[in-house]
Amino acid sequence: MTDAASFTMYTTPWCGYCKRLKSQLDREGIGYQIVDIEQVPEAVEIVEKVNGGNQTVPTLVYADGSAQTNPSLMAVKEKLAELAG
Repeated sequence: MTDAASFTMYTTPWCGYCKRLKSQLDREGIGYQIVDIEQVPEAVEIVEKVNGGNQTVPTLVYADGSAQTNPSLMAVKEKLAELAG
């Protein structure tokens, strides 16, 4: 789809859901930026704000400021299509 970062994925190295989504995105050629919330303390605040105080990953934040928590590949593709408009 694109090799530029289309969104930021907040993640942890041990998150199985994150690994699965990364694999699916890579296979589809969808670009994204990774932020490990265990390595970037300020990222924890972003994730908690989006998830009602919880540190739930993967959390994806898009250029329009919207977010998705543990989305399916289809949900990500739909959001990217919406943003491409």
